[in-house]
Amino acid sequence: MLAERENSVLPKGHLLVIGAHAGDVENMAGATVLKHVRGGCTATVVHMTLGEAGHPTLAPARYAEQRRQEIIESGRLMGARVIELPYRDGLLPVNDEVKFQVCDLIRQEKPDVILTHWKGSIHKDHTATYEIVQEAIFYAALPAIERELPAHRARSIYYPENWEDMEGWRADLYLDVSDVWEEYLAVLRSHALMRGGVSSFRYLDYYDALGTMRGCLGGFRKAVALMAPTGSWVQRRAYLPVLLPP
Repeated sequence: MLAERENSVLPKGHLLVIGAHAGDVENMAGATVLKHVRGGCTATVVHMTLGEAGHPTLAPARYAEQRRQEIIESGRLMGARVIELPYRDGLLPVNDEVKFQVCDLIRQEKPDVILTHWKGSIHKDHTATYEIVQEAIFYAALPAIERELPAHRARSIYYPENWEDMEGWRADLYLDVSDVWEEYLAVLRSHALMRGGVSSFRYLDYYDALGTMRGCLGGFRKAVALMAPTGSWVQRRAYLPVLLPP
């Protein structure tokens, strides 16, 4: 009943999704972006690197250009603004320069919600992105840190499910994305990595099956799961929710 009531109310606000490589935003948050953009929100996606070192035969420079075209296309399909940062795949630095660059992006884009990687990842660029974003959020919200733009505090952060980021990750929120699932699969197919042939990992099969599994657990046809930061489970209410009228 709660999901039905929520689906009858259109959302508003701005989502900022920050991924380590081209393709990360799309696989872990593409359906979430589509759901909210189709509902009336706006979205910006940021790629810290292009993931250009991951092709078994193509030179990084050539693969980078392919991936650049892919993020332009997937951004178009999601209806999201696309930002590409100039860092190299596998060599994403964790330093103040990068953290303040992302801080400035947060102040520029003024997101209500930020989505990014969880820290429990098998990929160093993912854990680096997690650390960069956490500190950038802190810097962006602090008026005492004077930058070109004024401070901005995002209302919430979530960590979408990513097959490489599962150590200590938990499903806190199930989001009904049944109505955008075919569009989400089209977003995935806009990347050669997801279609198959670049990696031995079956991205498309995995995320399609994951949507079914999360849908079973969440009570929807297709769903995605997100993790909320520790401490955000606390509810502040006047009465127990189950005792309030529907």
